[in-house]
Amino acid sequence: MSLRTPLSQAKGLGSAKEGAHHWWAQRLTSVALVPLTLWLIFTLASWGEVSYVDAIEWMQSPIVAVGLALLVIVMFYHVQLGIQVIVEDYVHGWLKIVSLVLLNFACISLAFIGLFSIIKVSL
Repeated sequence: MSLRTPLSQAKGLGSAKEGAHHWWAQRLTSVALVPLTLWLIFTLASWGEVSYVDAIEWMQSPIVAVGLALLVIVMFYHVQLGIQVIVEDYVHGWLKIVSLVLLNFACISLAFIGLFSIIKVSL
């Protein structure tokens, strides 16, 4: 039997002070994804029939390569933030830790593959 009140037991168990940063990061990445995604969609939609060589020449433009690299980086960071929230809310125990590690590994790996592909094509 404890002589501590419920309030004294709950003190110090508040937020980890990281939720606001995570929330802001999700909002900022979603705002950044809007123009990047619209740029890519409208560019690809305006092409009509394009050959493989034309697509490679388009990607070799430095502005296009930087835009695609930004899209890949922001997209995978946004995906990582969103899925992390789902895992933290609905997965428990050791599976939660394993899921978060695999999530981070997958997002970083896919982002590096995307960036490597953009660099390889643009150079």
